[in-house]
Amino acid sequence: MRLPVCVFALVVGLVGAAHPAVAQDVPRLSDGRPDMNGIWQVLNEANYDLEPHVARHSLQLREGPVGPVPSIPTLRMGAVGAVPGSLGVIVGGGKIPYTPEARALKEENAANWVDRDPEVRCNMPGVPRATYIPMPFQIIQSEKDVFIAYQFAGAVRDIYMDNPGPSQVDSWMGWSVGHWEGDTLVVDVTGIGDGSWLDRAGSHHSYRLHVVERYTMIGPNHIQYEATIEDPAVLTEPFTIAMPLYRRIEENVRLMDFRCVEFVEELLYGEWRRTPLPR
Repeated sequence: MRLPVCVFALVVGLVGAAHPAVAQDVPRLSDGRPDMNGIWQVLNEANYDLEPHVARHSLQLREGPVGPVPSIPTLRMGAVGAVPGSLGVIVGGGKIPYTPEARALKEENAANWVDRDPEVRCNMPGVPRATYIPMPFQIIQSEKDVFIAYQFAGAVRDIYMDNPGPSQVDSWMGWSVGHWEGDTLVVDVTGIGDGSWLDRAGSHHSYRLHVVERYTMIGPNHIQYEATIEDPAVLTEPFTIAMPLYRRIEENVRLMDFRCVEFVEELLYGEWRRTPLPR
């Protein structure tokens, strides 16, 4: 029996979705490795909340007479401060597997978002959050080296492909050691301080955070990104997030300055002016 053209097209489309790229679609360097050079950005709600969630009135809520309403610090943000709904980016769905104590801290963080989220204060975003902060980042790659520069806060990461050994100190962006598994760039990240969050919903971690990232080109302008997150201090088991990264293809695209430290000086230090401004 012959299938109607529309049904045949649908079947072909579904098969293509299961195998989104073939080798000849992926640009390559002279050594045959996938060429990821370019400026990339996510298109999702992961930075709001990794977990599945419905749309919310505000990034920070308080109890109202018939349900939650925006907190006083975020009230005047109106719709700009609202949270769009999302199916989440956790593989398999569900919530982050926090211990009961860690889950309670996440909820406490969310209730105090404006005072606690490191993004508000322009701290470095950490890993993996730097990837899905809603700003572009640039991968600079050669046959021997990989470097990533992020627009947010001017954050950078050097991916050590020769494994110099473990980090001697913790830092905001951690210590990244990479290797190739076929066409997938695998990056093992340790040495991340406990000051960063995973999203705006209060998802936190400890200094024992260990992240394994996987970057796989699935076409000339798409990278499939996965990050497996392990933290025995706050998680009952590891979990994985996944999302596509999209190449920015507009003419003359480049990273712009967003060195936001000066943007938050009034927030952090304004009360110490000789004559403080109204707050």
